[in-house]
Amino acid sequence: MTGPQETSTTWTRDRVLDAMRGRLTVSCQAYPGEPLRDPRTTAQMARAVVAGGAAAVRAQGLDDVAAVVAAVDVPVVGLWKDGDGGVFITPTLRHARAVADAGAHVVALDGTRRPRPDGLTLAETVARLRETTDALVMADCGSLGDALAAQDAGVDLLGTTLAGYTGERPRTSGPDLELVDEVVAACALPVVVEGRVHTPAQAAEAMARGAFSVCVGTAITHPTTLTSWFVEVFPTHG
Repeated sequence: MTGPQETSTTWTRDRVLDAMRGRLTVSCQAYPGEPLRDPRTTAQMARAVVAGGAAAVRAQGLDDVAAVVAAVDVPVVGLWKDGDGGVFITPTLRHARAVADAGAHVVALDGTRRPRPDGLTLAETVARLRETTDALVMADCGSLGDALAAQDAGVDLLGTTLAGYTGERPRTSGPDLELVDEVVAACALPVVVEGRVHTPAQAAEAMARGAFSVCVGTAITHPTTLTSWFVEVFPTHG
């Protein structure tokens, strides 16, 4: 893995939040085995979305995080997916420290109340992570209960990333705007709306409901899925 390079901006906590406030975050990710699954491609995608106005980039995997940090001068939200079920988004303290070491300005981790693989609580993970990094911490939550617990655990940002994926809430076709309303009303921390935001209108609605930032991934950076949406309208597809 290549290490992060210095950019022209020193990303303090306040500067990261100021950069993201009221603006678009774009997730640049590809799944294992896909043609675009390469850190160099991820970095090029990140540069492309920043050129289009993205204020921050979300990237998965240590090599990808490092490559994106070196390629763009905007805050990078980093995570490490490990596993295919349960708690798998930056699931342990070891994963979180590695993401921070790769250069992420924000470490995104599972912010649910489910047991974590290393046996630590979310609060313990956050506290120990802060001993070794100044990176912000974003909790990917699946419910209001998750968000309240994550806020108490000391995170910096709350995401709706896991809404519909933990069994607490139904999976909506678009962003879970009801959850957005609940979290914005009940929590004092910035709320990043993420998950199934497929149109500019949905992003605008999330912002109107009090989102701090909106993160869009598939609808911008996943051509395989985008292609499938169009293919499905043809009667002979498949």
